[in-house]
Amino acid sequence: MVRVEEFILASSNYVPGYEIVDTKGFVYGLTVRSRGVGGQIGAGIRSMFGGEIKEYVSMMEDTRDEALQRAIDHAQEYGANAIISIRYDSNDISDVMQEILAYGTAVVARKIE
Repeated sequence: MVRVEEFILASSNYVPGYEIVDTKGFVYGLTVRSRGVGGQIGAGIRSMFGGEIKEYVSMMEDTRDEALQRAIDHAQEYGANAIISIRYDSNDISDVMQEILAYGTAVVARKIE
């Protein structure tokens, strides 16, 4: 379980210590990113020598964060304070574009006393 500014995120179907009092429905956050020409050149050169391609790691971390924040925003529009069964999915759109989707079930969770 992860708490993001008092918003609960769990990859499981439940949140330990909480009860689900209302299910709001399916929510998602989607973003598509492309590495700029300079980053592609740098990554291309780095890939010739092997190892981690930091330009892409940084881009993907930012992209996942953006998709997750959009999913949280979507859940909050429904009045939820948590997302359970949160997952990520990604697809190539072209050689230079990546789609990232964060999705799950928006719920209202209440701490068990």
